[in-house]
Amino acid sequence: MKRIEVCLTPELLHLYDVRNKAVVIVDVLRATSCMVTALAHGAAEIFPVASLDACRKMKAAGYQLAGERDGLKVEDFDKGNSPFEYLEDIAGKKIAFTTTNGTQAIEKSRDAPILVIGAFLNLSAVARFVEQQPHSVLIVCAGWKGRYSLEDTLFAGALVEKWQSVGTLDCDAGLSALHLYRAAKENLAGFLEQSSHVRRLNRLNIHRDLEFCVTTDTYDVVPILMNNRLVTNRPATRGPQSG
Repeated sequence: MKRIEVCLTPELLHLYDVRNKAVVIVDVLRATSCMVTALAHGAAEIFPVASLDACRKMKAAGYQLAGERDGLKVEDFDKGNSPFEYLEDIAGKKIAFTTTNGTQAIEKSRDAPILVIGAFLNLSAVARFVEQQPHSVLIVCAGWKGRYSLEDTLFAGALVEKWQSVGTLDCDAGLSALHLYRAAKENLAGFLEQSSHVRRLNRLNIHRDLEFCVTTDTYDVVPILMNNRLVTNRPATRGPQSG
């Protein structure tokens, strides 16, 4: 039976061998939620990069620049890190994306044979996808600047719950994530209200992003890394519209 493990922060990735794993990267607030939303609304591809300079270089190749540092949109970029920026005028666009945490986790996991992007927005689609893969699964929580984050751990617990019938839970990190999710699942937004990242976002007056990002199964897309680009293995679907 396949195993499922949870890495609670990219700083612990050296303890895992990603070369034989299907890796699920999660950064609920907000990078992976934005990526899922963009591809669900027809973006052609997302090129994730770790640094601002590498992202800016993609402009000459026809990419829109997107992302943030410390939660704030980069001044000369086209888009920031709110999923509401990816609901419209995104179809067919190529996006170069860099964030404080999510794209760093992707960079550290590139040796995985399969790397997919997870969020509550596509939870069931990710669960179905990894069940079909021949590899055991490693969920990598992006956290905040190398530190633990509650929201990413809750997603890990949600995916573990969906996967238990087909895989063996193989670590205490996954077990703790599962128990946390079961305690929080009836009111994810309320459970996260006092978390450090939600308080950080609230200081930026980004209240509606939280409710959006903890909504489950809005989309049926699974972003997968192919040739250094994130593309979807599902057709674009119609989801909520802005306004």
